[in-house]
Amino acid sequence: MKEKISPPVYSQIALDIALRISREELKENTKIYGRSVMSSEYGVSPETIRRALKLLEDVGIVEVRKNSGVVVLSVEKAKDFAQRFSEQNDTRLIERNLRRLLDQQLNLNEQIREMVSHLVRTNDKFSKSNPFQNYEIDVPGDSPLIGKSLMELMFWHKTRATIIAIRRTDKVILSPGPYAVLLEGDTIIFVGDISTIESVSNYITKAQQISE
Repeated sequence: MKEKISPPVYSQIALDIALRISREELKENTKIYGRSVMSSEYGVSPETIRRALKLLEDVGIVEVRKNSGVVVLSVEKAKDFAQRFSEQNDTRLIERNLRRLLDQQLNLNEQIREMVSHLVRTNDKFSKSNPFQNYEIDVPGDSPLIGKSLMELMFWHKTRATIIAIRRTDKVILSPGPYAVLLEGDTIIFVGDISTIESVSNYITKAQQISE
């Protein structure tokens, strides 16, 4: 269901007047009703009508003449105003939906970080017989993996292990993405069965061809 955005009342009234002018219900060079009549017609205060007319005057659709009333100036500008009003509301809707999606993404990322953090903290609670035990291994200074991203390394393809975190000095990078780069001294925290220990160790310490 498409979300609706409600602009201020005075701008909705300005749009309605502009649409009436664009349909030539209110013709150029003719006077339109006074504020009191329009406030009764739209069920709003005269001040709201004044703001609506001021908006239309600012874009050259009408002219508010002192002691003379309001005169219609341009049908074309009324059409342009109506078109811009519609496009602006569409843009606002896109921006609002984007903000909502970004909030949802941030919330989801936070949940993932919390789950991974919990998984790392509770590592000692699992026995070594667990088929998906967590393991850690340091990246030595002569490793051919240094300076490479996880995407380049195809880590799971080469080792059948999944990296869930990288410990770097005094911080932990949880759930690192494909563009995370390995550095000398990093500690890789990974999940896999017991056979992955040897495959990860060989991949990190031996001069295998990363492009294989």
